[in-house]
Amino acid sequence: TDNLPPGLEYLNQLDRIIIHQQVELLEAILGTETSSKYEIKNHLGQRVYFAVEENDCFDRNLCSPIRSFTIRIADNTGREVITVNRPLRCNSCWFPCFLQELEVQSPPGTIAGYVVQNWDPFLPKFTIQNESKEDVLKIVGPYATCGCFEDVDFEVKALNEMSTIGKISKYWSGFVNNVFTNTANFGIQVPVDLDVRIKAVMIGACFLIDLMFFENSLDGL
Repeated sequence: TDNLPPGLEYLNQLDRIIIHQQVELLEAILGTETSSKYEIKNHLGQRVYFAVEENDCFDRNLCSPIRSFTIRIADNTGREVITVNRPLRCNSCWFPCFLQELEVQSPPGTIAGYVVQNWDPFLPKFTIQNESKEDVLKIVGPYATCGCFEDVDFEVKALNEMSTIGKISKYWSGFVNNVFTNTANFGIQVPVDLDVRIKAVMIGACFLIDLMFFENSLDGL
């Protein structure tokens, strides 16, 4: 634990991580998006980190959900401990050359790992890689991610995809109360002894999954 990236010691004993989007009242009323803000909490609901998405209005309103973004994640003292970067990519399953990829840094400027989309004709699939681009884990989503506001689970699997060791869940509980807010609530469940850098990469995977599959899921309601 002596060589942990600064700030990641908060993840050391966690096997569950909650990501909760903070929706600005102005955004809910006017319907125009401001920069997304998130709280990242432990299983007791205590805030461990907060996160802010950086991009410009042009990207956010015209390129969504294929836009590039940078998410800066800070601890409760305001120290930035994780940076998530995603380049602008075409979001089409028909063009495997434009598969999604994002990079997670911790501390900022030092690679912690990558989330790489894998081409599959039926299921959302991703590979979690370490800082050396070596495959570590797989994420396999369901055939349909629009489950009529039921919770949606993306399974975290060993590389052979035979055993499931955790999951990333999109929670719709409390949907009625949040119908105007498009609130993102995600839960990550992983083994407590998983490398903290990989736990940080899993947080990045949540943001990518949200952008690809859920960002516009409440539009038009």
